[in-house]
Amino acid sequence: MKDPKLSVILITYNHEKYIEKALDSVLSQVTDFPFEIVIGDDCSPDDTKNIIREYRDKYPDIIRIVHREKNTGRPTLNVYETTMKCRGDYLAYLEGDDYWTDSDKLQKQMDFLNEHPEYIACTHSHKMIDDNGNDITDPEILKISDMYKWSGEFTMDDFEKSGFWPGHYASVVSKNIYKNKKHDYTILYKSHDFVDDGQILLFLLMEGKIYRLDDEMSVWRYVKKAGGNSWTSRSMKRNIQKEDILMSMELMKWLEKEYSLRDYAKIKAKKDFETALYLYSSSPSKENWQTVREIFEYNIKHVVMEDKKVSLIPYCIKCVKDKFTKY
Repeated sequence: MKDPKLSVILITYNHEKYIEKALDSVLSQVTDFPFEIVIGDDCSPDDTKNIIREYRDKYPDIIRIVHREKNTGRPTLNVYETTMKCRGDYLAYLEGDDYWTDSDKLQKQMDFLNEHPEYIACTHSHKMIDDNGNDITDPEILKISDMYKWSGEFTMDDFEKSGFWPGHYASVVSKNIYKNKKHDYTILYKSHDFVDDGQILLFLLMEGKIYRLDDEMSVWRYVKKAGGNSWTSRSMKRNIQKEDILMSMELMKWLEKEYSLRDYAKIKAKKDFETALYLYSSSPSKENWQTVREIFEYNIKHVVMEDKKVSLIPYCIKCVKDKFTKY
């Protein structure tokens, strides 16, 4: 295939149980435009690599594989490198343990974007299942999906202030903004080893608005268990709060350089510093204190105080006093 209109970015690692369903859901798409599937396999030790090779051999005009000789240990680097190999003017995203449920999904989203050029991307509703393919009914787990309960237009203001996201990773179809090389997109993997969907949405919102359809057209396989290989399972070993504020700081630095910092940046910077201070007070250690210092240097001294003179300890005391005053 010389000129695919759309590239499907399929990211996989240790998905031998699920990858066929994911691939079949893409290959079943009925479209009036050509598309390719670019598979980024992060050197899976299970049978994933053999399965995707069989599919590639069967559909050589559609499927390309980005091979690696060794595991990067960084899923976001896999996403970045695979994305950079895509040739389409549009991109669709899918992880190897998720899948699509509507054979017209891509066509519907492409039709919308063609009819509404003011939007940079289109997403849709999804449902959640467990490791065995059963619908998730646990209300505590379903609450996680609430962050995607949005309908209609989604803007940068919504991204900053609403607490919602415009769509799950497997629901996104967007214009291929990476082709114009307008920004340094390596921040996608430099800011965090595992989290990439927030960065991708941020990149898109810098270029335009996103629209979320109400159609349910994908499945999010939510697997969280000790020793599991899903991103969710692997997150159990990490300090999510700490990683989030450090990632947020790196993204803020990137935004300041590549785009601009909006008014909300000061609010976010202060909240993240307060989180760092809380983490240290909950678990005092040299490592957590170093995080406080690091966040203070950029978030407070630069973003909040605009490089005016301010000292760490007095500012920490002020934060604690302000906290108690509220109550």
